[in-house]
Amino acid sequence: MDFAEILKKRRAVNYFDPNRDVDEAMLKKIIEQAGNAPSSYNLQPWKLKVVRDPARKQALRELAFNQPKVTEAPVIFIVLADRDGWKLENATAQNVFADFVKAGKMSEDQRDWFSGVTSGLYGRSPEASQAFANKNTGLFAMSLMYATTANGLESHPMDGFDHEGVRKEFNIPDNFWIPMLIAVGYLNPGTEVPPKAWRQSYEDIVID
Repeated sequence: MDFAEILKKRRAVNYFDPNRDVDEAMLKKIIEQAGNAPSSYNLQPWKLKVVRDPARKQALRELAFNQPKVTEAPVIFIVLADRDGWKLENATAQNVFADFVKAGKMSEDQRDWFSGVTSGLYGRSPEASQAFANKNTGLFAMSLMYATTANGLESHPMDGFDHEGVRKEFNIPDNFWIPMLIAVGYLNPGTEVPPKAWRQSYEDIVID
């Protein structure tokens, strides 16, 4: 499937096959492919909670306006955006800096400089940290949906849920914002997917 076809085929599907699971190997493949998404200074401030257990999905459904797809889809991703992902004490940021040193892009004595740069860009205010987390995690989430489509599955992003309720129910630390839930699975047999809705043209998108 080429990229143009992936763009055309990717849909927010409402009806998933509740009897067809997504195996662990496929799930790992999709997540690792999505992990190639771009991010500021390669800081990758995203994490996922993967919800597969029926009881946990039911709890999540009750916090997501009772949307049936939350329990019908075999997998729900709770997408997490790390507002502290720019801090050098963050485990992912430490790995990023170590990789920069290993690749010869930075030296070990530039650690404080790097920390100062990320702090100045993304830690100057709560709003800056929130924007950093959301923008980068949005790139990852979109890549996750494209990877899902490329591997023959369907997805549906959801922002209709009780944010603080999900945080409490799933023990999500305060440094994480929850941009969306993503249902992942196979289309329910016999479901007709309607034509893609209107999209802006080039002339609509590009403004003076």
